[in-house]
Amino acid sequence: MHCLVFPGQGVQRKGMGAELFERYPRQTAEASELLGYQVAELCRDDPEGALADTRAAQPAVFLVNALAWLDLERAGRRYDYFAGHSLGEFNALVAAGVLDLPAGLELVRRRAALMAEVTGGAMVAVVGLSSDRVEATLRAAGLNLVHVANRNSDRQVTVAGDRRQLGLAVRALRGPGVRVLPVPVSGPFHTPLMVAAGRAFAPVLRAATFRAGHTPVMSSVSGAAFDPERAERLLSGQIHRPVEWVRTVRALRAAGVDHFDEVNGTTLTAFIARIADQPTEERV
Repeated sequence: MHCLVFPGQGVQRKGMGAELFERYPRQTAEASELLGYQVAELCRDDPEGALADTRAAQPAVFLVNALAWLDLERAGRRYDYFAGHSLGEFNALVAAGVLDLPAGLELVRRRAALMAEVTGGAMVAVVGLSSDRVEATLRAAGLNLVHVANRNSDRQVTVAGDRRQLGLAVRALRGPGVRVLPVPVSGPFHTPLMVAAGRAFAPVLRAATFRAGHTPVMSSVSGAAFDPERAERLLSGQIHRPVEWVRTVRALRAAGVDHFDEVNGTTLTAFIARIADQPTEERV
């Protein structure tokens, strides 16, 4: 069985999607009208580093992901499952027929604006430690404003939170065989510091229409099949709850998936290659 996965914010880069915008001028023009700016020019030129801004980055990544899926669909590719990492889950829902592309883009635009309102935080990737070890280290250091944000693989975790405390967390987490790298986002995403943004997004989701879809999507919040009846709860909670990518991948494998493809890069498939089928016990 085959699954297509969609990355989220952090994969944005100058020049991304250039060939896709040329192949899909109608969809690109419609997206630009909805967003109020020329998204192809934003991605091509990245004026004044605009792609570092959540308000610009999320719609841009979503659109490039969506057009890449149209390429695959046009080529006759079919998948048994879809999944997406954070923002990428909206692309998975579009690919699965739960949302149409304009509706998905509008939700992403509103989501990005709300998430960008939360300032004073940051995010780093910790490579070389398990999630359990990271959480134990944060607890031992008394850093109550820093939280695990993404469980990406067995030895790659992102943490986010208050910028001052995050600096202390970086020092506590560094050690032999461990790398701590900045993540290009502008806030403490997927942590309790984002609860207000999640709550504000809930009525936006409540007004949207989520269909049953034709292909299952594995939720990166619950690690279970996405239920359109629970869309408001899942997608609002996604903003302030960790991305459970390890749990999602294990659930997909348990459902029979043995092959993963990815649009717009190889970030997620690299994570997937580093996720064991069963968790390994580790003393912390």
